[in-house]
Amino acid sequence: MHIRVLGAAAGGGLPQWNCRCEVCRLAWAGDPRVTPRTQSSIAVSADGHSWALINCAPEVLTQIRQTPALFPQQGRRHTPIASVLVTNGDIDHIGGLLSLRESSPYRLYATPEIHAALGDSPVFNVLNPDHVERCGVELEQTLELAEGLEARIFAVPGKAALYLEGDDVEIGGEGEATVGVEFRVGERRAYYIPGCATLTERLAARLEGADLVMFDGTLWRDDEMIRAGVGHKTGQRMGHMSMAGNDGSMAALASLNLGRRVFVHINNTNPVLIEGSPERQEAERQGWEISYDGMELEC
Repeated sequence: MHIRVLGAAAGGGLPQWNCRCEVCRLAWAGDPRVTPRTQSSIAVSADGHSWALINCAPEVLTQIRQTPALFPQQGRRHTPIASVLVTNGDIDHIGGLLSLRESSPYRLYATPEIHAALGDSPVFNVLNPDHVERCGVELEQTLELAEGLEARIFAVPGKAALYLEGDDVEIGGEGEATVGVEFRVGERRAYYIPGCATLTERLAARLEGADLVMFDGTLWRDDEMIRAGVGHKTGQRMGHMSMAGNDGSMAALASLNLGRRVFVHINNTNPVLIEGSPERQEAERQGWEISYDGMELEC
């Protein structure tokens, strides 16, 4: 299984266009300890030729141009991208679809709830239905995203995208609004979970024994954005576990037998983005890798 991290950052990327938090300040200054990152997306393939995108960031064209495996390979018009699957309706996960509109065929997978949100936004009608097949996927349904690449989506605790929130916001609910993805090639098993509000016993049991887990690394601590003076919401209110602390993802996943542990979807305020920071060192001490754009993972 071949996996390329196209974008490792959470919504807004790093540096965020209007932010001078400590991490962004270093990034704007060109500090070598902080590597800029685009918004969250990966590409996955079983054979290195036919690829699936998981989420489609607004920077997707830049991400493709920086990934030779995704270049057109034959004829006048071609793409090795067989499908796109979106894990929720967040703008940083669907915005790039508007750039994939030049009449090349691919399948667009999402839950019925997410497809309904896309259908309610007329701007997405630029995706020509003669070329882009919108495929609804049910929870726990097995599908072939690309040649030889078996995948299954499953509910994870989360919340609806910000623009879909109603008066009563359910945090940590499990349904079609937020999903994770399981990939299988032969006996190899990998997971991509860019958003997760809590690790349930059922989710932990699913992940046990996996060769690779790419997990929500949005914030280091729950009140991080408040402390940084750039926001008023906690990680929990946004539907994300923090990395650190007794209730954090590092503690929650510590007892699981996993091949590799990689944090993805990392917010611009997260100090693990600074190489050599105490937080980065602690995450690495506990066996976690911090993803970056262009990171190659073989599973």
